Amino acid sequence: MDAEPKTELELEIAHVLFIDTVGYSRLSIGEQKEWLDTLNRLVRSTDRFRTAESAGKLIRLPTGDGMALVFSDSPESPAQCAVEISKALKASPQLSLRMGIHSGPVSRLIDVNDRSNAAGAGINIAQRVMSCGDARHILLSKHAAEDLIEYGAWRPYLHEIGECAFKHGTKVTLVNFYNDQIGNPELPIRFQEYNRESTHKVGRVVEFYRRYKLALLAAIVLILVGSAVFIGPRARFKPAKSTIALPIPEKSIAVLPFENLTDDKKNAYFADGVQDEILTALAKVADLKVISRTSVMQYKVGARRNLRDIAGALGVAHVLEGSVQRAGDHVRVSAQLIDARTDAHLWADHYDRELADIFAIETEVAERIVSQLQARLSPREKAAIQEWPTSDVAAHDLYIRAKTLMARAVYVRTADNLMDAIRLLEEAVTRDPKFLLGYCYLASAHDQIYLAGIDHTPARLAAAQKAVDAALSLRPESGEAHLSLAEHVYCAYLDYARALEELGIARKALPNEPRVFELTSYIDRRQSRWPESLESLKRALELDPRNSYYLQQLARSFDYLRRFAEEAATLDRALAIVPKDTGVRIQRAAIELESRADSKPMHSVIDVVLRENPQSAEDFADLWFYVAFCERDFDAAGRALAAMPETGYTNEGFAFPKSWYEALIARARGDASTTASALARARAVVEKTVREQPEYAQALSLLGMIDAGLGRNAEAIREGERAIELLPVSKESINGSLVMQYLAIIYTWTGEKDRALAQIAATARIPSPLTYGELQLNPSWDPLRGDPQFEKIVASLAPAAAAP
Repeated sequence: MDAEPKTELELEIAHVLFIDTVGYSRLSIGEQKEWLDTLNRLVRSTDRFRTAESAGKLIRLPTGDGMALVFSDSPESPAQCAVEISKALKASPQLSLRMGIHSGPVSRLIDVNDRSNAAGAGINIAQRVMSCGDARHILLSKHAAEDLIEYGAWRPYLHEIGECAFKHGTKVTLVNFYNDQIGNPELPIRFQEYNRESTHKVGRVVEFYRRYKLALLAAIVLILVGSAVFIGPRARFKPAKSTIALPIPEKSIAVLPFENLTDDKKNAYFADGVQDEILTALAKVADLKVISRTSVMQYKVGARRNLRDIAGALGVAHVLEGSVQRAGDHVRVSAQLIDARTDAHLWADHYDRELADIFAIETEVAERIVSQLQARLSPREKAAIQEWPTSDVAAHDLYIRAKTLMARAVYVRTADNLMDAIRLLEEAVTRDPKFLLGYCYLASAHDQIYLAGIDHTPARLAAAQKAVDAALSLRPESGEAHLSLAEHVYCAYLDYARALEELGIARKALPNEPRVFELTSYIDRRQSRWPESLESLKRALELDPRNSYYLQQLARSFDYLRRFAEEAATLDRALAIVPKDTGVRIQRAAIELESRADSKPMHSVIDVVLRENPQSAEDFADLWFYVAFCERDFDAAGRALAAMPETGYTNEGFAFPKSWYEALIARARGDASTTASALARARAVVEKTVREQPEYAQALSLLGMIDAGLGRNAEAIREGERAIELLPVSKESINGSLVMQYLAIIYTWTGEKDRALAQIAATARIPSPLTYGELQLNPSWDPLRGDPQFEKIVASLAPAAAAP
């Protein structure tokens, strides 16, 4: 017999933005239509609306004088959309809105018109939250704010104002969302009225600041016949009582750099090694939160350290500090554990031993810390703590020096540090062929060079594989070996399924290892799982909160998503950590060029950096070239060209020879002879790579652009299209979207206007580096200027105020 129809509702958690036009009922019918048309246009122009709709993660519900937007992708989406709408409203001052945000359960359904619809408590409560506000208010339920607070960029916007009570005893605590640019900082009128009626004074608005989500309370879903939206009763308010404090785990610790008391300062790496091994041992205990090395190394011994401030910045309750003194074959280690909240010394000890006992000392210190913090310790974790990394002190010293170089390598634009690290690690594993961590980091250095395209050769791949195999043969069950294998199959083969499988194994053995979450984030990002990618990278930042490279990567994701406000806030966090970092400063200034086609901030920052350190020009000459090229200042572009290394620059595997940049200037100036000469030289370099690696999509894509510039149209199109076949965005969203963008340039330069426009439109619809500023300013797109379809695509990426 036929199966009975399903009657149970399938619930999901959605993130709702409810929008209402204030004063709508006082308007004439014509004015009402005009207001709604304007509202629809503003909402549809926002990046967040377009991204969610194109991904099938948005349901739109009309409400007569407004709308409800039901997002199913990220808790950030309603807030981001509200910010974009608020900024767009500056161009339409006649339109007055109020907004409410809540995350809660909804049920998808098909309405009487056979259209997708939704209903449920998530939508109802968002409407009630909105109804409490006045013009320009953006109000959140406390639950939605607690979800949002995990995204650090939003914390300054959130101000708790109190509790409102609805019919049937429902209570919702409100949070006002504003800063000096958006929102309404005033208390809602109804809140003020309640205060007068109850004769209670409202305490000052307190900053809403909470790191961890409360458990999601079960909600009863209200499905209404004929309408997906419930218009609720007036609310009554209860003022906020207290500030919500940031919870810090009791069993949390930062192991600060140990002071080197040895006269020979060459032993500084030895002191770093002692600290590193204690930190590494503690990080294997799942019952502890242990801050990663990158963040703690910024607190080197120097001026007196304020431990309370350091612990607060790192989000821990305890710190361990100490000193190391080495004299011949003897070593003295001192360590003390401090409760940073009270400055109480919980434990201290000194160890005077033979140098050969240094690893035993580190184990003893780690075990004492675990005991003092009363952390649960499994037999496996106890064995891991007691396991020595190597018996060779000199090999360990080489390893620590290499780790330091590899940490620096992510902040510079050359392979020098990685190559030096490889040399040190090879020496370390030669001294101790059983040095597991030496092989793991050796594999990582080779893999990073291969993935970046610095040396994308079979020989480099084989060197990485050899190191991975050595690690696995030494200790096939170790978390470090499985993390190394995960990185290798990701970098070398883009084998995401295998990499995630290995990361799952590594995570169990390395609960405090941020690189596990970092790599998971990159895999999700390359597979277009953007919300999951953002979450994993933020988890890595919890364990490594002062890692500016992680913040740059988080900002890069926001850049691809064209969520420029969040990108800016994230880079501001990075600049607070590394205020003089050239790359972060330029990346922050470039946001205005990308989002608003305003090159002045990027131009100004580059000028400042050049004045500060003219010798550093080689590190960012390609970015200097780009901003000058977009400004059509070809003399400045020529000065940037002169500062470039002869090898040019490699970005995500795209190895651009210096002659490529020379050709771009000549082409923009109309110098056909110089263009052809420069492109011929560039072609000789890139064609060699393609001949040796015919399946290398990045090299094929670049060769296609070169051939397009040389008038070899058929070859150019074949190469560009082949690159997309090899690296479609469905396989790899980062480089895949770049290959799409470069194919659009190939079509443009070969006169295939219709195909170029279709390719640009496709790239603009997905997360990619194709931005309003790129299309508006880059001379490479000049052949398409004036075409109505091209201008329409450009306008679709424009900030709301700039859109026609």
